Amino acid sequence: MPNRISLISLAIALSLGTMPKPVVAQALLPYTLQIDSAQLDQTALSLAEEAVQLARLQQYQLAIPRAALATQLAPKNDRAWTLLGSLYLQVEQLDKGIEALGQAQSLSPENPSIKFVLGEAYFRQAKYEKAAEYLQAGLKIKPDTPGALFDLGNAFYKLKRFDNAIAQYEKAFALEKNLWPAINNIGLVKYETGDADGAIKRWQQAIAIDNKAAEPMLALAVALYSKGDKEKGLAMGEAALKLDRRYATVDFLKENLWGDRLISATQNFLATPEMKAALVKIQDAPPPPQTSP
Repeated sequence: MPNRISLISLAIALSLGTMPKPVVAQALLPYTLQIDSAQLDQTALSLAEEAVQLARLQQYQLAIPRAALATQLAPKNDRAWTLLGSLYLQVEQLDKGIEALGQAQSLSPENPSIKFVLGEAYFRQAKYEKAAEYLQAGLKIKPDTPGALFDLGNAFYKLKRFDNAIAQYEKAFALEKNLWPAINNIGLVKYETGDADGAIKRWQQAIAIDNKAAEPMLALAVALYSKGDKEKGLAMGEAALKLDRRYATVDFLKENLWGDRLISATQNFLATPEMKAALVKIQDAPPPPQTSP
């Protein structure tokens, strides 16, 4: 989703090829024990690599048992635990994911990627203070991480620390100039704090970065309609929902961090005869053709 820049895929990607290779037997150690240890390490490596490949195909239910077995065979490997924790988060088993990531952090306490993914996990549990704590801890180690800065902005936004949220979004955008969700979310903050004109400017800026971004397009449509520019608002709203009709549902808006003020205005907007007719037409239309990646 646009307003949730997942760091989980990063954690999965980092796990590929980073499991330790089997240690070459030391001449002073018992030969048979070294063979067993090397075999276990090799098996763990193979399982972890299989899990990563399955995760890339979004076959998470098949990937999880392999990653879990890899942690049993290589219990001191932080990357195996990070992989397992990240996979659990992908299937919404947040408690298990946090437990596995906690194991990873105990083995590698200065690894910022683990802290970032833990921050995301706690955010998804609506534990925003704890999410901010982990994200800030990771950013102390690796400050120039746009996704983590963006997530920290989201945590501050949910905590109603609006100035802090905007500061993090701006830092994220300064590092990644195509990161329109950061600009979009500044618009969300401004609208919730009563600065509709400031929000409009930010959503226009986000659309200038990506003119196929449905979210800022719909938010801008609602804001313009509410200010009296009804014709432009209705036309833009229909165009936005043609791009992504999910934004017509309140639950999806909440998932994307839309606040009460904007959701209320959007419900009024979608209840107009013009938008009702547009939604019927959009829902009856065939889905757009899938493009090759």
